[in-house]
Amino acid sequence: MAKVFFSYSHADEALRDQLEKQLSLLKRQGIIETWHDRRIGAGQEFAREIDQHVETDDIILLLVSADFIDSDYCYELEMRRAMERHEAGDAIVIPVILRACDWHGTPFGKLNATPPDGKAITTSPDRDQALLEVAKAVRSAADRLSSRSSPTSVTEAPGTTAVSVALPLSTRGPRSSALALARTFTERDKDTYKLETFEYISRYFENSAAELTARNPGIDATFRRIDANRFSTIIYRDGQSIARCSIFMGERPYSSGIAYSSSDMSTNGYNEALSVEADDQSLFLISMGMAAMGGHGGGSGKLTQEGAAEIYWQMLIRPLQSRM
Repeated sequence: MAKVFFSYSHADEALRDQLEKQLSLLKRQGIIETWHDRRIGAGQEFAREIDQHVETDDIILLLVSADFIDSDYCYELEMRRAMERHEAGDAIVIPVILRACDWHGTPFGKLNATPPDGKAITTSPDRDQALLEVAKAVRSAADRLSSRSSPTSVTEAPGTTAVSVALPLSTRGPRSSALALARTFTERDKDTYKLETFEYISRYFENSAAELTARNPGIDATFRRIDANRFSTIIYRDGQSIARCSIFMGERPYSSGIAYSSSDMSTNGYNEALSVEADDQSLFLISMGMAAMGGHGGGSGKLTQEGAAEIYWQMLIRPLQSRM
């Protein structure tokens, strides 16, 4: 059975939980067992437990995001030792791109990442499919380990039967990996998450508008914070407006979520809306799918704040891309 270690930033804990669920069949089939730092019990030494798994586990998943790269512990300690073991052939390191970030110049940038083509899980229109691709990569790695470390035979004295010697089992006692209990999210939790998401999208648009202007001669993208609940962005080409929008936290009867309007002034009508939803483990966002489905609904699956912001940004720059 291959041991799988999750190297990740705690900022990405919800995504790690979703990935571990996708690996459930591999665990049920006895192909892998998984470990991460939330398994450290009271009284155990944090650094020593992690070091033990970095040094001994067979497959090391680097859950890559800007937070992962920014973490000294993840990047300087866990990742660098994992890469040393990978290059020595003692472990298999798999970069799992959770969120879009600049990772190609890292020591693991030379490795084949998952999902395919290094496309971040949070930017996938179907998150379950993206997580499934990761599970397939883990299964493939476990199969390679199994083929290279199959049981060997010991030759006995003449007249005796050869005995198969199995690989040693983990010295840790067996236990279930299904230890995450269902959580309940209150209306206050959802309202707080909506406000945090709105602020995230606001920063995303402000930074993206500035970068779009800096990279493209003749393009001027402006960002204006109108009030606590609304901002607008307008994109000009050679002084002519070619795309504009306002994004606002709506109130019923229009939208009780975060709405997008192709007008930079509207707070009533909208072209798309996000709502805050929850499962038994995390809060997430769902789009109504109005823009993608021509007003016929359809949604886009569970979205992170980054995934939601990117959907709205793509809506804004669509007219610009069609004219380039």
